[in-house]
Amino acid sequence: MPYTFTLTATIPAAPEEIYQAWLDSIGHSEMTGGEATMSDQVGAEVSAWDGYISGRNLELVPGERIVQSWRTSEFGDEQEDSVVTVVLQDVAGVTLLTLEHSNVPDEQRSYEEGGWQSNYFEPMVAYFSERKEDVAEPVPQQAPQAKAPQKTVSKKSATKASAKKAAQRPAKSARKAKRTMGAKSKPAASRANAAPKKSKIKVKTRSATARKSAKPRAPRSGRGKPR
Repeated sequence: MPYTFTLTATIPAAPEEIYQAWLDSIGHSEMTGGEATMSDQVGAEVSAWDGYISGRNLELVPGERIVQSWRTSEFGDEQEDSVVTVVLQDVAGVTLLTLEHSNVPDEQRSYEEGGWQSNYFEPMVAYFSERKEDVAEPVPQQAPQAKAPQKTVSKKSATKASAKKAAQRPAKSARKAKRTMGAKSKPAASRANAAPKKSKIKVKTRSATARKSAKPRAPRSGRGKPR
């Protein structure tokens, strides 16, 4: 004759975490250790423990309640599915899981006598405890690499550098700069104070000896004779 029993367990996780893991294929497989195919849709077929358990989602209340039909490969064809109801309650940061298993065949009492504890509750406690430790453990962060200080050049240093660079220019460039800018660079005052240049004017004069040796011209005939 089928019977019903109730079990409780304290799981170190939030109700939402357990709800999601139970209805997720990967999460259910990892928290129990057996391959599972799960769904979060009402009416979807599910399986657990490598196909040993099969059933269907009957009722789902996110984060609070999961109701599934379950049967094992040991159920006879004439036996109806059993029903598993999981209720999740938050109690001081952990979850009180209350499991009611109904319509269980009389010869399947191993569920109550340790099957749920060894195949679900104990692995779930270990699974969520490990996850909590992974979250709590701080991830080492690499110290930021210090940037190389940039050299600041003062205005005075820049002026010296420019003067040094100008001194190293070829002489041809210096001569060219002198030709193009030297005449215009003289101040007006300097040009005004400069002594005026003397003009050289050649004056043709005859010497005194030349003047003495010069003979007087003879008077023209018919003129100047006394009568």
